[in-house]
Amino acid sequence: MTNSSDLTIDDVCRADENPFEVLGAHLRDYNTGFVPDTGSLPLWLFARDADGHVQGGIDGRTGWGWCYIDRLAIAPEMRGRGLGSRLLKEAEAIARRRGCIGVHLTTTTFQAAPFYEKFGYREFGRLADYPPGHAMVWLAKRF
Repeated sequence: MTNSSDLTIDDVCRADENPFEVLGAHLRDYNTGFVPDTGSLPLWLFARDADGHVQGGIDGRTGWGWCYIDRLAIAPEMRGRGLGSRLLKEAEAIARRRGCIGVHLTTTTFQAAPFYEKFGYREFGRLADYPPGHAMVWLAKRF
């Protein structure tokens, strides 16, 4: 057995490996000792213009009975036209069909907290001065 003192630590990602896949496997192995692996599915939605260019979308995933939205982004010229609302409603519908009990996400005070609150999301955590002068906000909505 290798001792931790025999290991090297670096910040290099070599071309012949996928260390993030290895880390994910280690974490999944550990987690399944506590919670069954119900599988995690990506949740991607893209709003495209007539030329096929992405003008907005959602990047998230579902697993363990919850949907997590990592990113909801809209092109600046498309904001204020209801596209974010359409995307969020569709993501929630997909989450429900997948058996999720709710959605959670993070945003910042200068981004979209009021937008999500209009849809019933409630703050459950806040980290002040991240970034300085603002706050990171954790929001969730149970169905």
